[in-house]
Amino acid sequence: MASAARDLRYRQSVDGSLARELDWAVRERELRHAGEAPRRRERETERIRAIPRVELRQRQHVSLFSVFGSILVMGMAVLVLVGHIQLTVLSSDTVALKEELEELESQNVILTAQYERMFDLTTVREAAEAAGMSKPSSSQICYLDISGGDSAVVYQKEEDSVFDRVLAALNHGVYSVVEYFQ
Repeated sequence: MASAARDLRYRQSVDGSLARELDWAVRERELRHAGEAPRRRERETERIRAIPRVELRQRQHVSLFSVFGSILVMGMAVLVLVGHIQLTVLSSDTVALKEELEELESQNVILTAQYERMFDLTTVREAAEAAGMSKPSSSQICYLDISGGDSAVVYQKEEDSVFDRVLAALNHGVYSVVEYFQ
């Protein structure tokens, strides 16, 4: 076998191509280890045995301060989110109210112009003359003289007797029953 290995290693002749054979290293290794038992399994078991055993740390206790701090941080984050949501809602409400204010201001300008046009004295005079109205003559004018002092008379209502109140209550009850059934 050794002579066969020598022949493969130092080949002098060329088979028409000067390119190296790609599997020459594999063949040489097989020839070198011919007749030996495969070592892979031994190496794997050695590697597995050689791995040192990892020592684990003892379980540590979580401090109450870190738990409280974590809860506090999460609570603050939630509060920031809620505040941001409220700010967004208020901003959208403000924009809507500003748009409504602009619309109402433009409507106010339009209505003020219409009001001034309606109460223009020439327009009122023309509308009155078209309806057949005219200025009053001197015979239609009356003057009222209130040179005397003011006075008022207060009349007190007499109190009803018990019999009158009972009679009024019965009358009211009868009317209520009649209205109910109609």
